[in-house]
Amino acid sequence: MNRLSRIDNSSIGRWWRSVDRMTLACVGTLIGFGYILMLAASPAVAVRIGASRNMFIFKQVMFLAIAGLIVVGVSMLSRKGVMRLAFIGCVVAIGATAMTLVHGIEIKGARRWIALPMMSVQPSEFLKPCFAVVTAWLLAQRRVRRYFPGMLLAFAGYGVILVLLKSQPDIGMLTVITTVFMAQLFVDGLNILLVGIGFGAMGGAGVAAYFIFPHVRSRVERFLHPNVGDHYQIDTALRAFGNGGLMGRGPGEGRVKDLLPDAHADFVFAVAGEEYGMLICLFIIAVFATIVIRTVLRLLREDDPFLILATSGLVTGFGLQAFVNMGSTLHLIPTKGMTLPFISYGGSSAMSVALTIGMMLALTRQHVRQSRLGRTLATPAGAWKAAT
Repeated sequence: MNRLSRIDNSSIGRWWRSVDRMTLACVGTLIGFGYILMLAASPAVAVRIGASRNMFIFKQVMFLAIAGLIVVGVSMLSRKGVMRLAFIGCVVAIGATAMTLVHGIEIKGARRWIALPMMSVQPSEFLKPCFAVVTAWLLAQRRVRRYFPGMLLAFAGYGVILVLLKSQPDIGMLTVITTVFMAQLFVDGLNILLVGIGFGAMGGAGVAAYFIFPHVRSRVERFLHPNVGDHYQIDTALRAFGNGGLMGRGPGEGRVKDLLPDAHADFVFAVAGEEYGMLICLFIIAVFATIVIRTVLRLLREDDPFLILATSGLVTGFGLQAFVNMGSTLHLIPTKGMTLPFISYGGSSAMSVALTIGMMLALTRQHVRQSRLGRTLATPAGAWKAAT
């Protein structure tokens, strides 16, 4: 197949030669785990809420199939195509996030979702990848156009998002977007003192959130004081890892899915630990780490400011989301309802993460190598050499 792809000069052939196939394989692996763990975790949750046993399975099969198509389709885009998609997506996501404050579904005191015929959509999920790319373009333009107010516009956009997410409220999503934004400013070469001030402001905002939002205060206090408050979910998740041991209890033999209301979503990693054991959990962590490390290594060969800033933001958001989910389940950080990319149940999350990975793959494709190979294949001798 590899030899045939060398002489295939179609758009698919060029894409296959230039894309990071190892990252694609890792994404496919995560989607496979998503199917397996949804089969394990979701039937018990569906029965508990009085729905069909296969309701979550059928929905997630559709979500992950669409996510796979998004990854491949977006990864075929050019750099300009990624920028256009990000700008359009950012405008639509900001508008839809603002709409949630008026017409959104209220769940547990927060308005984050818009009801559609087949599913509920969380627009703020799509802000993560789109705003990262838009911010990268604004910051990079300062190096190209002398008086372009890229930094000012980036902070203005961040300010709008901050107000919207605080109003929902969605402090977890705001924390992720803020961290991505600060990481991009650091990579852009912002004065280290200003970066320190920015992180200090984040700490101050965290303290303010502790006193303003009761649910934030409750989660922090339960994390810092294990003997105070309700620890049912995290204690149950930790017992599941202990029950699973090294090799797990076996497919379908776990009990945590019968006890936790969010076993198919926020605590799906605990289901993996109980039924498949520590080794599979370590393998899942290694797959996430491989995607992050390979993306960073590809960035080391680049010198385009926009590409570096955009991909840095995308990979930071992806890695942070995975860490928050697994860290919450293992009680390494205060609990936060955030999905595990491609594995937890959720349509908005799956498609948002797919958009993130697709943009990362598109931006890190080996364009220079591709163009050189294309010129080589243009001659009969070059084509014969590549084929043999």
